[in-house]
Formats: sequence, C-alpha cells, structure tokens
Amino acid sequence: MARYRYHRRRILSLLGWVVCGGFFVLLGFALVDILVEIAAGGFPALNTKLFTEPTQGVSGGLANAIEGTALLTAGSVLIAGPIGIGTGIYMAEKQERVFSRVVRFMADVLVGIPSIVLGLFGYITMVVGLGWHFSVLAGAITLAIMITPYIARTTELALLALPGSLREAAYALGATEPVVVFRVLLPSCVGRVLTGLLLAMALSMGETAPLIYTVGWSNYTWNGHLTHEPLGYLTYVIWSFINEPFESAHQLAFAAALLITFFALAITLGSRLILSRLDKS
Repeated sequence: MARYRYHRRRILSLLGWVVCGGFFVLLGFALVDILVEIAAGGFPALNTKLFTEPTQGVSGGLANAIEGTALLTAGSVLIAGPIGIGTGIYMAEKQERVFSRVVRFMADVLVGIPSIVLGLFGYITMVVGLGWHFSVLAGAITLAIMITPYIARTTELALLALPGSLREAAYALGATEPVVVFRVLLPSCVGRVLTGLLLAMALSMGETAPLIYTVGWSNYTWNGHLTHEPLGYLTYVIWSFINEPFESAHQLAFAAALLITFFALAITLGSRLILSRLDKS
C-alpha cells in the first residue's frame, strides 16, 4: 500500500511538472512570436525622421508621440509617487487601524476598475467638469489615479517584508516614528519601492483607453500648456494607425509598438538590476 502511494505521488508530481512545463513553453512561444512580429514590422520603419518629425496625418515621424508619452508617464509618476508611497507607509505602520483597512480595501478595488472607466471619470470631472479640455494634466492625473494603488501596495509589502527586529531596535534607541520610517525602514527597502515605481511607470506608458478620453490626439509637439492642449502619444498610434489602409500608417504603428516594447523592457530590466544591486549592498 505504501509503495502504491509512493508511485502515485511520483506520477502526479511528474504530470504536474509536464503540464506546467507545457504551458511555460506555450507562453514562451507566444512571447517570442509577438516580439518577432513587432521587430519585423518596426525595425524597417526606424529612421532619423521618426525621432525628429511629428506625425503628418498618417505619415511623418513620431516625435510628438514620443514626447507626449514621456510627459504623460513622468507626470503620472510624479503625482502618484508621493501619494502612493505615503499611503503604503500608512498601511504598513498602521495596519491594524480601521481606516488603514478601509484604505487597503479601496486600493484593491481601484486596481480592479477597468482603465477605460477611469478615463471616463477623467473626462467627466476634468475635461468637461473643470473645463480643462483635452490636456496633459487631465491625462497625467487620470494615469496617476490608476497607478497609485500599485505603488501603495508595493511600498506596503516592501515595509512588511523587513524584519521586526529592525523596527524594534530603532525604537529601543529612542528614535521617533518619523525617524524610524524615513531614516531606518525606507532606506532598507528602497530597492523594492523603486521597483514598484518603475513598474508603475511601465504600466502607465502602455495605456490607451484613459488617454483617449482625457488627452485626445494632436499631430503637433507640446507647446507647454498644461490644459486646453491635446497631445500625441505612442499607444494612440498603435491603436488608430494600424486600422488605416495606408502602408505609411502601418509602419508608424509597428514603429510605435517597437518603441513602447523597448521602453517597457528597459524599465523592467532596469528595475530588476537596481533591486539586485541594492540587495547585494
């Protein structure tokens, strides 16, 4: 009987490894196929004009879209970063309080809201309600609302992963709560917090639906107005130009997809490199 159970467990274990390995191979093939398809369509479209000229209808370059994506991504992280990190600190340090549980629940709910719903919220409140029209500020705030819970939860988990003895030793030496948090705990998990910020940046960079409602689209580069000025961005080029019946539009769409993929991979790999180096130090 014992031998039968042993062999049964071995067979089930082997079967589990085979199934997991099969799914891993399928996902790997899908990822490689996507990357090859993007590279095959995007690399032929790379040239100097792509980075120096704005779009002209469904042709031209992507200077305006690259600039707009950088502005929206940086703006959303600058807004969401302090709020998300502060919220994460509160949830970690006051985790037993009722309000902390409410904030954690609201953050989890916000993660599950579709981004297009957040875009509609931004359109109603900022584009129409505040009269900002399509603008970089409306788009950045909408993206910030979307990525704030990710930053908050990443910060909370980073702080909770620290050993309790670190916090206890700081308090035993007479340190106040702000000193413990900002001089002891945060420096000890800065790599994980920074990783959360970078991954949130990659997430906001790849969004389209919220920006259609709040930023619109423009063939021109940014003139420096936070409101009342639509903006170009790479994900709109991918979403819109691929449906046009022109070869130039398809080339721009694949080039935009290649740039977005490159930026996202660079951010992801950079965050892992930073985390590994900070962990070693």
